[in-house]
Amino acid sequence: METWQKMIRESVHTVDELVEKFNIDRKVAEDLDEFFQARINPYYLSLIRYPGDPIWLQCVPDKIELDDFDAIEDPLMEEAMSPVPNITHRYPDRALFLVTSQCGIYCRFCTRKRKVGDYEKISMKGLESAFKYLDEHTEIRDVILSGGDPLMLTDTMLEKILKRLREIEHIDIIRLGTRMPVVLPQRITQRICNMLKKYHPVYVNTHFNHPWEITDESSRACELLADNGVPVGNQMVIMKDINDEPAVVKELMQKLLKIRVRPYYIYMADETKGANHFRTSINTGLKISAALRGFTSGLAIPHFVIDAPGGGGKIPLLPNHVLHMDEEKIILRNYQGKVYSYKNYADKNNPDGYKSIKKKKTKPVKKRIAKKKKEVLVFDEVES
Repeated sequence: METWQKMIRESVHTVDELVEKFNIDRKVAEDLDEFFQARINPYYLSLIRYPGDPIWLQCVPDKIELDDFDAIEDPLMEEAMSPVPNITHRYPDRALFLVTSQCGIYCRFCTRKRKVGDYEKISMKGLESAFKYLDEHTEIRDVILSGGDPLMLTDTMLEKILKRLREIEHIDIIRLGTRMPVVLPQRITQRICNMLKKYHPVYVNTHFNHPWEITDESSRACELLADNGVPVGNQMVIMKDINDEPAVVKELMQKLLKIRVRPYYIYMADETKGANHFRTSINTGLKISAALRGFTSGLAIPHFVIDAPGGGGKIPLLPNHVLHMDEEKIILRNYQGKVYSYKNYADKNNPDGYKSIKKKKTKPVKKRIAKKKKEVLVFDEVES
């Protein structure tokens, strides 16, 4: 048994442990366990500095979750867009492939609570129909393995899946959606990296939410992936009292670049059952986005998006830098609040733009005006 597997076994997950370690009322702990079980491995538990800190809030169950029972279980309509078990096909050329129900920790903000932790909800029995669907749909060129966390699978099981995907000619890109580099970095070994690079191009999308999650261990894990040709991108969710301050997010983005992780997305929190106490205003998100642009490297600026409720997909948001736009110009405000004008030239998408041929043809209007002035002078002379 590998180190990471031992740590999973040693995780806090029972009602008794929740009562003992976090002083949660037993009845509340029982209700929370029934709603969405806990799993906090020893590594991630060690990152907690004080009760209620940004690490604690992400992993320790809270009775406030029980006040949110009427919220939506599947806000992104993944089930409605699932043509076969384990597959969600929302975008034209890519598909989500769920390969396990297990995670290194169970995040309290999880948007897939309806499935995560339940072996019956994401079953290995559904893999064959998923492979068949991916094989038949030649428009799919990019597959994202998720769950649960695909790195909860053994190296052998994960390799079987990767090998099958690589046998499908039209699949170009394989991505692993995993929090393991963050919450259980001991999972990232040279052995698994040696296996992954046999199936390149393979990308990892991970999920750091706070600078405290960047440790010697998580840095080593991300750098090991990068050293073996696996690019790592980060997806962060804005959450109340965790990372809803611009300075915290800026620090996180800058530190990610130092360990060769590219900031990829910042999300507004999903409207998820048991997690709406994490929600912030859109204004907060825009404030964070505005505090990055111009104040740090473009490499450190991820796309700020809302994953639209009802399955609308990711929709980008930007701070309001455009003050005015017409056919000939755009008026812009930069990160310092200074205003600038930029010419909007004519082309096939803007035929009436600046220096358009059409407007050059109407130039004789000025000549007619000049002629009018000349005629007035003649009449003046006759009258005199």
